[in-house]
Amino acid sequence: MRNTRALAVAGAAVAALGLSAPAAVAWDRPSNIVVLPSVIARGGQLTITADGCRNGGTATSTAFSPTRLSPVGGGKGNEGGRGGVGSGTARGTATVNSDARPGPYDITVTCDGGSLTKPQAFTVIGGVRGGIGGSSTTGATPTDVAIGGGLVAAAVVGGGVFWMRRRAERNI
Repeated sequence: MRNTRALAVAGAAVAALGLSAPAAVAWDRPSNIVVLPSVIARGGQLTITADGCRNGGTATSTAFSPTRLSPVGGGKGNEGGRGGVGSGTARGTATVNSDARPGPYDITVTCDGGSLTKPQAFTVIGGVRGGIGGSSTTGATPTDVAIGGGLVAAAVVGGGVFWMRRRAERNI
């Protein structure tokens, strides 16, 4: 029983160490694309970060114009003295077209002679009309007025009944 527990603990430790070891990065093509935010309204700005693009690159999608990705940092970073320009990461900001249709979109990053596509990297949602709380009408509808009037009438009747009961209790 003790041997089984010791073996299980040792196996868990080896697995944790293996998962925490840094992965080797291929410098000849993009290896990871991160898009923030992942849900955005039309006309909003996305921050696109790509690993493995030490000289910068270009991000493209049908939801925005081609966007230049610039190298991040100026030191040797993760390159281990290979003399590259940046840390191997490139970043850029893209503005989603105001006429983009709602739905998921792919992003393709091209840099250093290679390309990588991240399917459904972000989702465009329909925009809201700012300043009026997202409402699409210009005022209260007849239904809204009827509901509000009914609630006010119920409050007046309820208040009157409560006041009459309290008044009757004082007279006893």
